[in-house]
Amino acid sequence: MSRKRDLTEKSKKTEKNKKNVICLHIAVMLFGVSGVIAQFVDVPAIMVALGRVVSSSLLLLVIALVKKERLRLNCRKDYILIILTGIVMAVHWTTFFQSIQVSTVAVGTITFSTFPLFLTFLEPLVFRERISAGNIMKAVILLIGVVITIPEFSLDNHITVGIIWGMLCSVTYAVMTLANRYFSGRYAGRIICLYEQGTAAVVLLPALAWVKVSWQFKDVLGVAFIGIICTAFAYSLYVSAQKGVKAQTAGIISGMETVYGVLYALILLGEMPTAREIAGGIVILGVALYSSLRTEEKNTVSQVPATGEV
Repeated sequence: MSRKRDLTEKSKKTEKNKKNVICLHIAVMLFGVSGVIAQFVDVPAIMVALGRVVSSSLLLLVIALVKKERLRLNCRKDYILIILTGIVMAVHWTTFFQSIQVSTVAVGTITFSTFPLFLTFLEPLVFRERISAGNIMKAVILLIGVVITIPEFSLDNHITVGIIWGMLCSVTYAVMTLANRYFSGRYAGRIICLYEQGTAAVVLLPALAWVKVSWQFKDVLGVAFIGIICTAFAYSLYVSAQKGVKAQTAGIISGMETVYGVLYALILLGEMPTAREIAGGIVILGVALYSSLRTEEKNTVSQVPATGEV
C-alpha cells in the first residue's frame, strides 16, 4: 500500500510539473508577442510603454488589494531604490518599442538579449564581486554577435538605429536585473513589479501633454492587450508556474522568448530575418541562454522578470 501511495504521489508530481512547464511556455509566448502587437499600434513608442505600465500596474494593484497583500516596504532606502528602478523601467520599455518600430521585431528582441554583456561588468561593481575571465570572454562573444548583426555603421540605416535603441534597452534591463536581485530576497514578486511599473507609469504620464496622438480603437485595444495579457497576466502565470520547476528548465524556456517573438513576426508581419540577423542572433542567444542557465544555477539573479520581462 505504501509503495502504491508513493507511486500515486510521484505521478501527481509529474503531472503537476508538466502543467507548470506548459504554463511557463504560455507565459513566455505571451512575453514574446508584445513586440509584434506593438507593430499593429500606430502611436509612438513612449505611448505604447505608458499604456503598458498603466494597465499592468492597475491590474496588479487590484490583485494585491483583493488578496490583501502587504504593500508597505521595509525602509526608506527601499522606496528610493524601487522608484529609481521604476524610472529605469520607463526608459527600458520606451527604448524596446522604439527599437522595434524603427527596425524589426527580430532586431529589437535579439539586441535586447545582450543584457548579460552589461551584467558582466555591472554586477561585480554593484555587489563587489570579482569579474571572472569566463564572463569577460562571454561578453566579447556577445559583442561580436552585435557587430555581426549591424548591416553598416551608419545612422542612415534603420536597422543600425534599431540596434542602438535595442542596446539601450538591454542596458536598462541589466540595471533592473541587479535591482531585482536586491528586492527579490525582501518582497513578493508581484509587489516589486507593482511598485516598478507604477513608478514607470507616473514617469511617463507627462508624455500625454507633449506627445500629440490620435488614438484609434485598435491602438487602445493593442496597448491594453500588451499591458494586461502580455505583462500582468503573463507575469503572474510565470511566477506561479516557476514554483516546482527546475531552474534550468525555467531558464531554457525563458530563453525561448526571443525565438517566439521572431516566429510571431514572421507569421503575422511577414518579417523575415536577414542572414546577418540570424547569424548574430544565434551567437547572442546562445551566450545569453548559457549565461542565464549558469546564473540560475548559482541563484545570483532575481527570479522576477523585469517586465518581463519583454
